[in-house]
Amino acid sequence: MKISLACDHGGLQLKNHVSEFLQEHGYQVVDFGTFTTERCDYPDFAKKASEAVATGVCKRGIVICTTGIGVSIVANKVKGVRCALCVNADMATRTRAHNDANMIAMGQIYVDNDTADEIVTAFLTTDFMGGRHQIRVDKIEE
Repeated sequence: MKISLACDHGGLQLKNHVSEFLQEHGYQVVDFGTFTTERCDYPDFAKKASEAVATGVCKRGIVICTTGIGVSIVANKVKGVRCALCVNADMATRTRAHNDANMIAMGQIYVDNDTADEIVTAFLTTDFMGGRHQIRVDKIEE
């Protein structure tokens, strides 16, 4: 599975960790940056990662900044993206099962490496439940 990944300077350490984790588990990573700790603007990177998911270049996406809030807002502006801010694995499981989220956001100051591994695993291994939840996803897409 191809995973879109992006961050700003405030999420670089966590993004690098997540990238390594994904690759170690056989996922293909498309990294949209940033690649340094030099101050930058998160919308520039989160938008590219989100567009890759929306267009089908990548099946899922992960965006990271200091809090995860800014990148989640950007991702959700891209038509076809459903991005949830997750701080634990239960949130990742529920957003996949109930919302068919195709992207998640994380905040480097709130999520440590071990928790990120749990969140990413839950996000990538949980199936959408459909049924009554599909009705809600359809309303979101309208």
